[in-house]
Amino acid sequence: MVPDATTLASRPDVSAETIAGLMAREERALESRTQGSRALHARAARTMTGGVPSSYQAREPWPIYLTRGSGPRVWDVDGNEYSDFHNGYGSMVQGHAHPAIVRAVSERIPLGSHFAMPTEDSVIVSEELARRFGLPQWRFVNSGSEATMDAIRIARGVTGRDPIVKIFGSYHGHHDYVMVSIGTPYDDIGPPDRMNSLSYGAGIPQAVVDLTVAVPFNDAAAMERRIEALEAEGRKPACVIMEAAMMNLGVVLPEPGYLQAVREITRRHGIVLIFDEVKTGLCVAAGGAVERFGVLPDMVTLAKALGGGLPTGAIGATEELMAVVASDKVKQVGTYNGNPLAMAAARANLLEVLTPEAYAHLDRLNDRLMAGCRDILARHGLAGYPVGISSKGCVHFTDAPIRDYTSFMAHQNAALPELAWLYNANRAVLMAPGREEEWTLSVQHTDADVDRYLDSLDAMAGDLARR
Repeated sequence: MVPDATTLASRPDVSAETIAGLMAREERALESRTQGSRALHARAARTMTGGVPSSYQAREPWPIYLTRGSGPRVWDVDGNEYSDFHNGYGSMVQGHAHPAIVRAVSERIPLGSHFAMPTEDSVIVSEELARRFGLPQWRFVNSGSEATMDAIRIARGVTGRDPIVKIFGSYHGHHDYVMVSIGTPYDDIGPPDRMNSLSYGAGIPQAVVDLTVAVPFNDAAAMERRIEALEAEGRKPACVIMEAAMMNLGVVLPEPGYLQAVREITRRHGIVLIFDEVKTGLCVAAGGAVERFGVLPDMVTLAKALGGGLPTGAIGATEELMAVVASDKVKQVGTYNGNPLAMAAARANLLEVLTPEAYAHLDRLNDRLMAGCRDILARHGLAGYPVGISSKGCVHFTDAPIRDYTSFMAHQNAALPELAWLYNANRAVLMAPGREEEWTLSVQHTDADVDRYLDSLDAMAGDLARR
């Protein structure tokens, strides 16, 4: 549960000057430790745009280039070792080079790495996903973006309708359908009943942007009012696509009754409900957010943690929805869908790694981590609170509860997550960059890794308190 504002630490905001001074100090320290990354970035920029494979990997003045990972740790090109709380934006809840996954892939690769034909492992994985998530029919893709893209296409094919509804501030991949109303300045958000549809970067047709309608998280009444308004305009949505717990504002949990209300609203209006579990699925419970929160959508999308480090994704749905795929009315295709290496890794991941004992371990570590964060914030009088669920969590540096994108932009101190990233990197903890990101623990993390994170937060909070 998100705490009331009265339970948050109430120390006055730290001055921007203080934060800037600490940030400059920590940046100098990091640059001195990563000269190998500096040299590799200069080389990479000559042939790879921005020196990185993806814009989300970019960082000024240069990113940290990694060489290897083992268990809960990774090493960079300068030989620096880190406890990995980044974990590939949440993909590596298994930890790096997990023996079961290494063995499965090693045994598979001499038998052939790709056929564009089905293998038994794809059958085993679909059976296990059906058991875990309670949805009987599955198809495979190669990424979270492909999963959400195909899920939306299936919903449109079933309903014959084009508009879709998403949560303002949620990221669902990099295809045009959902690159709308993600990161935007506070003044551009719009009121809850008519939030703005805004392109996330250039190159997205305005006609596509106009088909994607954003509503606030944790406000089922606002969602229903917007749906009713769209129906009155003759623009009834094909689907609502959403994360059951928002994972691109740090972590924002659903308030009691919210998901149940959304399920009832979408069912009553004949709208397909899609839970995007690319970040939550397999990371917060064996059956993802569906299991954790007890609400069954019409469709689920998975990726990231499914493949144990290999690129794969999946779509689960009811038989009624998947009938349009079975009949070939909707084309759900892809040469690498169900790739044998990815399916071998996913099988080992589901059957040998992400066990009940693994989730108990993750829950225990995350509870200890959040308790330590609460203690540090209170002891140093730094405004904020931790929130998390199983392997996922974050610290919101704020003087008010975060329940949606509007409150996130209005209240979170944006400079403190950036400062925390630098403190972590200089103290052997690797986090995903950006104020929107959360930590991801792995099944191979230990109490020593948790202690590293807490020591880093304690150092930052102490430095802020002394200035």
